[in-house]
Amino acid sequence: MTTAPRPAAELSADEARRIALRAQGFLGTPDRRAGVRGVLRALGQVQLDTISVLARSHELIPYARLGAVGRTPVEEAYWSGTHAFEYWSHAACVLPVEEWPHFAFRRRAYRARPQWHHELAPGTYAKVIDQLRDEGPRTATELGGAKNKGEWWDWSDAKIAVERALMYGEVVVVERRGWKRVYDLAERAIPQALLHDDLDDAECVRRLVRQAGEALGVGTRADIADYHRLRGEQFDAVVEAAGLVPVTVAGWAKPAWADPAALASEPRGRHRTTLLSPFDSLIWERARTERIFGFTHRLEAYVPKQKRVHGYFAMPVLAGGRLVGRVDPAREGRTLVARQVTLDGPKAVPAVARALREAADWVGCDAVSVVPERVNHPRLVPELVGALG
Repeated sequence: MTTAPRPAAELSADEARRIALRAQGFLGTPDRRAGVRGVLRALGQVQLDTISVLARSHELIPYARLGAVGRTPVEEAYWSGTHAFEYWSHAACVLPVEEWPHFAFRRRAYRARPQWHHELAPGTYAKVIDQLRDEGPRTATELGGAKNKGEWWDWSDAKIAVERALMYGEVVVVERRGWKRVYDLAERAIPQALLHDDLDDAECVRRLVRQAGEALGVGTRADIADYHRLRGEQFDAVVEAAGLVPVTVAGWAKPAWADPAALASEPRGRHRTTLLSPFDSLIWERARTERIFGFTHRLEAYVPKQKRVHGYFAMPVLAGGRLVGRVDPAREGRTLVARQVTLDGPKAVPAVARALREAADWVGCDAVSVVPERVNHPRLVPELVGALG
């Protein structure tokens, strides 16, 4: 149990919401010169996921903040040069390369757990490392095959070895090719000045708690610890040294901490209107989303179809700093189809239409359609269709 801190400030629920929006890049003018890499540095990580509807989640996250940034530049921002690396943070994530030293604590922990339910034939690990050294970047298939003939988790020895090397930090992912990981030796892909595990566990965790606090703006112990999948006791041990300040937020039942810089000025500026990936760090934690926005959202891609409420990949719609509805999109040729639309009410119609039109332009669609019988307010269908037209 964490001890309740002495609050340095008292925030209204609205102030906390605006601080969170600004910290996540949705309130104020975006730094377009910094581009996608600027978004990555500000967030500290961008989560990866295999699902692709409009686009994959790592593309949707900078799009949501910057608007219709080119999809090729998004990929180049992550994978060209030595600007980023892929590792286990909140989940599988792209992280700024500057954070490499701060994940030494996790690499050490993985080295202390050598099996992960996968046995490895003697000599296989060294063989994969030697092959990468001699042949350069390779996919698991090119290293000897990614799978055996069983289910999807039935990895080959080469795949087990290279994934283990990734966890240890001896190997990194240098690009995604057709969504396959391309591996190379860390000694070639990470700048030499950063290629070390010199920081002790406490310093690594302190940095990640500070970074998470800055990226969230304000959050509870669970919010901040979960950002990089830290344990609550790890947060407790470093939060004071991390420089976050205790605050109280009206309506929040638990203690909170804030980035002191976020408290120094009032969050102002233009609000983004956009569709959000369910894996976006603004909303990825369900309890936090309910607390800040009064909005309950669940990814239903893994829910049986007959039990889905809002659709396979329902994307919340952000407008005016509020979550005003959700859309389950699909692409049919050059038409973006809203297979299901949930509107909070009439005021949500212009925002949902705007978000859909912008998303359609971004992915190269020249039309948007809705399925009338799948709009939760049938009387608003004509207005929505008219706004889309």
